[in-house]
Amino acid sequence: MGKVIKVSGPLVVADGMADANMADVVRVGPKQLIGEILNMTGDRASIQVYEETSGLGPGAEVVTTGAPLSVELGPGLIESIYDGIQRPLEEIRSMAGAHIPRGIQAPPLPEDKKWDFTPVAKVGDAVVAGDVLGTVPETASVLHKIMVPHRMDGTVEWVAEAGAYTIRDVIAKVRLADGSLKELTMVQKWPVRVGRPYRRKFPPSAPLQTGQRVIDTMFPVAKGGTAAVPGPFGSGKTVVQHQLAKWADVDIVVYIGCGERGNEMTDVLREFPELTDPRTGETLMKRTVLIANTSDMPVAAREASVYTGITIAEYFRDMGYAVAVIADSTSRWAEALREMSGRLEEMPGEEGYPAYLVSRLAQFYERAGVVQCLGSEERTGSLTAVGAVSPPGGDLSEPVAQGTMRIVKVFWSLDASLAYRRHFPAIHWLNSYSLYLDSLRPWFDEHLGQAFMQNRDHAMHLLQEENELNEIVQLVGKDSLSPNDQLTLEVTRMLREDFLQQNAFMDVDSYTGFDRQERLMSLILGYETLGRQALTRGVTVRDLAHLPAREEIGRAKYEEESTWRSAYDKIEADLQSQIRELERKAGEEQ
Repeated sequence: MGKVIKVSGPLVVADGMADANMADVVRVGPKQLIGEILNMTGDRASIQVYEETSGLGPGAEVVTTGAPLSVELGPGLIESIYDGIQRPLEEIRSMAGAHIPRGIQAPPLPEDKKWDFTPVAKVGDAVVAGDVLGTVPETASVLHKIMVPHRMDGTVEWVAEAGAYTIRDVIAKVRLADGSLKELTMVQKWPVRVGRPYRRKFPPSAPLQTGQRVIDTMFPVAKGGTAAVPGPFGSGKTVVQHQLAKWADVDIVVYIGCGERGNEMTDVLREFPELTDPRTGETLMKRTVLIANTSDMPVAAREASVYTGITIAEYFRDMGYAVAVIADSTSRWAEALREMSGRLEEMPGEEGYPAYLVSRLAQFYERAGVVQCLGSEERTGSLTAVGAVSPPGGDLSEPVAQGTMRIVKVFWSLDASLAYRRHFPAIHWLNSYSLYLDSLRPWFDEHLGQAFMQNRDHAMHLLQEENELNEIVQLVGKDSLSPNDQLTLEVTRMLREDFLQQNAFMDVDSYTGFDRQERLMSLILGYETLGRQALTRGVTVRDLAHLPAREEIGRAKYEEESTWRSAYDKIEADLQSQIRELERKAGEEQ
């Protein structure tokens, strides 16, 4: 037992802690505040306290738990809302009201609830870590697999029969190699700062389908990949992340609200129970875990929240599921690191951030990937990590944005000028990039045809050309351009307004599948091909711009899901016949 000798905001220094270790969780003061040891100097410990420390003074007792900061993993995680250290917020509200009292403790998983357990393992089976002992239908969307914990290899001596059990009931007994008998429940604990083990990691080869045209077609992220969404205030970072959480082609979503405004988390809490998952037909909450550590909660817990979230995500990945972790935002997490580093009086790096900022960011993103899970059966799971970056004033040269760019493979750069023009998602096509394009090309060629990536590359070329032409237009006006260049501007306007722009709040436009994206892009580029041919036959750009079929392409993204194929076929036929008619008239005039 130690004694507090110094309190500096969330940092508490205690001496007499010779029995404790680095990273141990401790209880501080009469209210038993939760803290974590950051470093040790002799028997003096610097402790990061995850709760408000007002009223705490020298002489208060500090008791170590002897265990690192860990999360409980088992049935009951899905649909839960936790704070940064896995305290269940709904449970706390029912115990203590709207505000979290200091020192309150509540079990992270419901201990009284009974789950329908179906055994998979049999008596006499040799099992290793990751083998499935039994299954629990946690929600209509998620079948929870009860796995053998790490370092519990042995022989099954007893398995519970099919029936209803709580998470604390013994469901299996395993004889380990050293002869000891271990009783296993449905719950396992794991330290959050240690990545969960796997057998091997694969290079990502399939895209994560998000339903957002600018992402899926222009800057795709791979399943098991990493992406960052940087942008200034008001550019739509949170809406982009909400869209990913809603529509991404994954089995489980872990959404971490890290230091963001409370109303943004409220939007998630309101929307997700009402939205239908297109894959399962159930509500989105049936496959979602929420970590809410908003800006009005203690800063120190913010630092732990991203680790809590990604550990829960790794647990579901180990079951063989595709999981997405969405962290909003890593900048607020970095600010918590900066505050603690300052209070520890460490040597500051750029803009006051600690020198180890980039390595901490890398530790987070490196936990993403496509892996072969532990266990006897062949099981592959993926974990995709998407983090928002909120650079002050949208300045991408600041340390968090630069450190993130060094690590992630996809960069969706949100642009304030696009947001002001009401172009959403405001992902700027010239500042963004995806380094997965080459590795995903075989998948696109196989599933959507080779034309898809060719059209994508051509569209990007046109958008870059538009940027150069706009400089000329600003100097000498549009009319001074050649007809071909004028047509380029018309086509790029269609690409921007009719393809890249997407309304997240309109049901019909909120989500677009790959096949529909491919057709919409080919319609626009088909207009360009036919238009360039028509220009050689005397048709004017003005006539091409005012074609009825050109207007129809503009409305094509609002076609209902059930009718879009026939509608797109009609637009294609109308376009061809109308351009032929223009060519005929131009021929007659000549």
